[in-house]
Order: sequence, then C-alpha cells, then structure tokens
Amino acid sequence: MQLVQSNNATRGPSEVVSRYLEAIYYMWSENEPLRSARLADWLGVSRPTVAVGLRRMTRDGLVRMNGRKEIELTAAGMSAAESIVRRHRIMERWLTDGLGLDWVTADAEAARLEHAVSDIVERRLYEVLGRPATCPHGNPIPGYSEASPREMRVSSLPSGARAAITRVSEVAEREAPLLLAYLDQRDLTPGREVSILEVDDVGRTLRVRVADKDVTLSHETASKIWAVSLAKEQPQGH
Repeated sequence: MQLVQSNNATRGPSEVVSRYLEAIYYMWSENEPLRSARLADWLGVSRPTVAVGLRRMTRDGLVRMNGRKEIELTAAGMSAAESIVRRHRIMERWLTDGLGLDWVTADAEAARLEHAVSDIVERRLYEVLGRPATCPHGNPIPGYSEASPREMRVSSLPSGARAAITRVSEVAEREAPLLLAYLDQRDLTPGREVSILEVDDVGRTLRVRVADKDVTLSHETASKIWAVSLAKEQPQGH
C-alpha cells in the first residue's frame, strides 16, 4: 500500500475514526482488499455511513482512494493507525500476562481500554511487561517488531509439511471471537508445531496434528493461522 504524505495538524483521532483506522490497518497487514463495502462489513455499519466517514478522513489527510477505488492510508493515517494498534496489543499483553485473562476476553477488553490509554502509560506498560514482541495471538507490536517475511497461511501448506504457528489473524480476532476460543481449545496457538497430515482439495479441509492430537480444519479456518515452515534447507549444490 502506498503511503501519501499529509501536512494536516497531528491531533489525535476520535474514537470512531480510530476504529476505522484500526480496521483498515488490520486488513492492509493481511493483504485484504481495502474496499469500503468490506470496511462496512467489518465495522457492522451501513455503506453510506462508511462513505461519510471516509470522506471526513480524506479531508483530514488520513486516507485516500486510489484508482482502483481501494482505501489507502496516508503517512499520517498509518502513523495514527500504528499507534492505536500498538496500544491495543500492549493492553492485551497486560490483560493476559498481568491479570490472567483468556485471550478472547483480553481482546475485547483491550478494544475498550485502548482509547483511554496515554502514551506515558503505554510506554510504561511495555517496559513493565518486559518489552514483548507480540500480542498474545502472536501479532507483532507496531514500532517494536515485525512479522516474519517467511510466514505463510496454514491453508497454503502442502501435505507432509511441518511448521511452527506464529500468529492468528487479527481479522479473525475481531470478526470471529468464537474462532479464537476454538483454536485455543485445540492448542492451535503461537509457538505450537503443526504437521499437515492430509489436504482434501475437494472438501476444502486439512487434517493436522498439533500437541499429539489430530484436528480437521476447514480451509477458511486454516487461512486464519500463520506459520513458518520447519522444512530443512537443502545444502547448496544438492
């Protein structure tokens, strides 16, 4: 996504605009098409409402529409979005690591708290938590870490492959909280090794082994899990 420079004043976005920026950032980070209809579905509002919001954000120098009618964050919009996401993910770490909440509850509570956290509290929490690299779901914290360039969706792994789960889709976190609980109950969590036992292209399912258990996943569910292949590199010249 192209970043466009903005010279507008840098005041903090409203809570509504923050929700728009956060959703756009999540979809952009997972290479989803950034169209207004998709954004409306994500936010649970009407398409006309999104159109009005995007016009205001364009006026304020946070987004623009490209020639393909896709949404692009400007440099100012990206900076604001990263700040929101960073606070959310640090709050999640505090809620899980510090307060012992499960990762589904922590995500929902972080969404409520992120708008009330100051930069000072955010930085202090980050230090107290030991400078975490990711949120509990494995997603990198903007400004402090990045996703591995070797990551791929589990749905794209072939039969016989082995991989280490790195993160769960942020899109899934927000749109399908029940999926988070489902994955947690089956140990399909960051750090776990997963082996692809069978790929059913007709039924669009994968049978995988994780934590000594066999689990059958739909292609859609497997696409919400990111992993890094554990295939051994071949020596040069072979």
